[in-house]
Amino acid sequence: MEVRLAAVRVDLQSNTPVILLQEKDGQRSLPIFIGAPEATAIAYAIQGVDVPRPMTHDLMVDLLRALGATLVRVVVTEVRDTTYYAEIHLDAGGRQLEVSARPSDAVALAARTGSPLFVADELMEAAGVLVESDEDEDAPAGEPEEIVGRFLEFLDQVRPEDFSG
Repeated sequence: MEVRLAAVRVDLQSNTPVILLQEKDGQRSLPIFIGAPEATAIAYAIQGVDVPRPMTHDLMVDLLRALGATLVRVVVTEVRDTTYYAEIHLDAGGRQLEVSARPSDAVALAARTGSPLFVADELMEAAGVLVESDEDEDAPAGEPEEIVGRFLEFLDQVRPEDFSG
């Protein structure tokens, strides 16, 4: 089913960034916890922030274009042991390719290319939740300055130990 990137937030309980992929024609969202660098990359893409040198996801888009490939769509396919999986569907000169990816990287690329996002029906059935929104529907990711401010605060407070399992 097709989804939209409804929000990039920091979960207050765990102080971890999360993206919400909301059904285009429904109320359910799929929350996926992601890393701080990926959350920042997605927020920058949503806001159209220009950086002096290409970030990793910008570089990946530049490489795809240089090779004549187009990102057709991103599909979040499954969750195994709390780890989400995604596929990046590419058209490379008429050749259809699927590349396995972390959802955060795939969403960051889709945000930069305007490519559609999908979640497997079975995954949305199993892991989708109803999320109360405190934001206006026409502003799905919040104000750009607010998003960047929240991520900068998060990055200032995060320690390497926070990511150890």
